[in-house]
Amino acid sequence: MTIVPVVGTGQGASAPADSGDHPGGSHIVGIEPDPDGVLDVQVYSAAMDTVLGVKVIRARDTATPAPTLYLLNGAAGGHGDSSWHQKTDIRGFFAHEQVNVVIPLGGSGSYFTDWLTDDPVLGRQQWTTFLTQELPPLMDEAFNGTGVNAAAGISMAATSVFQLALAAPRRYVAIGSYSGCIRTSDPMGRAMVRAVVSRWGGDATNMWGPWQSPAWTANDPYLHAGKLRGVTLYVSTGTGLPGPLETVRGPGINGDLGKLVDQSVVGGLLEAVTNQCAYSLRDRLNELRIPAVFDLRPNGTHSWGYWEQDLHKSWPLFRDALARGR
Repeated sequence: MTIVPVVGTGQGASAPADSGDHPGGSHIVGIEPDPDGVLDVQVYSAAMDTVLGVKVIRARDTATPAPTLYLLNGAAGGHGDSSWHQKTDIRGFFAHEQVNVVIPLGGSGSYFTDWLTDDPVLGRQQWTTFLTQELPPLMDEAFNGTGVNAAAGISMAATSVFQLALAAPRRYVAIGSYSGCIRTSDPMGRAMVRAVVSRWGGDATNMWGPWQSPAWTANDPYLHAGKLRGVTLYVSTGTGLPGPLETVRGPGINGDLGKLVDQSVVGGLLEAVTNQCAYSLRDRLNELRIPAVFDLRPNGTHSWGYWEQDLHKSWPLFRDALARGR
């Protein structure tokens, strides 16, 4: 595939001239700059037979090859004003960093995994294939990537980044899990997964089969944590108790008392659950003698303000891992 390169600071557009040399025919359909300078990339996924949106922030020096950081959104899939590029300061934060930041859109309630069968509501979900096989080479080719990647995700995607690292060893040298539950096949994990999927109209039976299906245990990072050895790991969560961002002037609240109550109550309950999950994962990794950084805050809810802080704190760790490469 020949691509007209995006030059300078990424304010121009490019489009593929031919997509025939990528397996299955996955290719970039087009690239356009958003008003804020973030690139809006349209990518055809052969595995899902659809065009998906991807946001890209280019590395500071576009002439020099750069690694890639994939930021996965939560269960909303980046829709409804709930995405990294809408809710955080990543445009300014990464402005002087030598890294391409890629934010896939879509995948609401999908756990960013390959589903066993198509869902009547959510359709064809083959996200593991897209994120580990189709998208990375396209991003590297279009944006001068080095082939070295890291991935971080929030909430639902905080589980997915572990699953992706296990599905494609050495694809990601570092992963960040912010406010997620890693164990998916025990009774509590299965119930939580089914609740998340059903929230978006899907049926988790189409994802990993009925309760007794081996796909549930095959996709449980907790059970296969030993295979994460060598990957740089960062895990963070609050406790659900109100923290410094639960104020009327907090990020995303802007004086709206309704939003403050929702963040404090609903966000607090969700974070209390992920807090238990994080401690369980910490014990599991300690048992296996696998090093990981855990930031277990004494307060804080399931909300974007804390996830922005998590990204800031974990970035130096990711940057070092990306610099070391494979």
